Amino acid sequence: MDLATLVGMLGAIGIVLAAMLTGGSALVFVNIPSLLIVLGGTFMVVMIKFSLGQFFGAFKVAARAFVFKVDSPEALIEKIVSLSNIARKEGMLALENEEIENEFLNQGIQMLIDGNNQEVIQAVMSKDLQQTIDRHKWGAKVYSAMGDVAPAMGMIGTLIGLVQMLSSMDDPKSIGPAMAVALLTTLYGAMLANMVAMPIADKLTLRKADEGRIKAMCIDGVLAIQAGQNPRIIESMLKTYLDPKKRAESSDSGEAMEDAA
Repeated sequence: MDLATLVGMLGAIGIVLAAMLTGGSALVFVNIPSLLIVLGGTFMVVMIKFSLGQFFGAFKVAARAFVFKVDSPEALIEKIVSLSNIARKEGMLALENEEIENEFLNQGIQMLIDGNNQEVIQAVMSKDLQQTIDRHKWGAKVYSAMGDVAPAMGMIGTLIGLVQMLSSMDDPKSIGPAMAVALLTTLYGAMLANMVAMPIADKLTLRKADEGRIKAMCIDGVLAIQAGQNPRIIESMLKTYLDPKKRAESSDSGEAMEDAA
């Protein structure tokens, strides 16, 4: 569970609801025509921009903004180096007995055990990486489009409400509901865009970078193991994926373990 996404979104919605409640009845902020214009209109317009598969797939991908587990890069490097040591000393078949939690890395190691050549392994794993990046990219694009369209639909609803209000100035009872539609559609559009759509789009972009980095590390590690490179060289190569600060901390930790040994 990504607490940052959950706490941030619930906190933002909670603050707005608290402001509504302290100012009086929250029911005055509920208007069905306004909701239909903003929610229905936004979804329909966004659907025009994408295929049905991309549009509905975005709702599934959005779950990764809330529930997502990414492997620790440091732990992954340690596991790959351990596998390279085993392969170097006992051969590729010895890797079959190793338990590998990362599914993508396990897939690559299985291809090594099966004796596939470098071109096949790189092609299959790179294709998987690209598909992962594309899923996150299109998901982020769908929610980014919602963030763009929602305020525009709010403005359209505002214009509709103003037209209704101006066309019935002789009936005072109709002015209030028409003004409510005019103002609430703007509010709904701003809330949908800035509290839901754009944050999810940004979080999916972050997920794309995180998962892409982990899978790229796995590809480099598997290919390096197949090439029979020295485990120390593999470790140094994979540490380039780490932030400079973490890279230094990892090196210090490794040196301390060697000294203790």
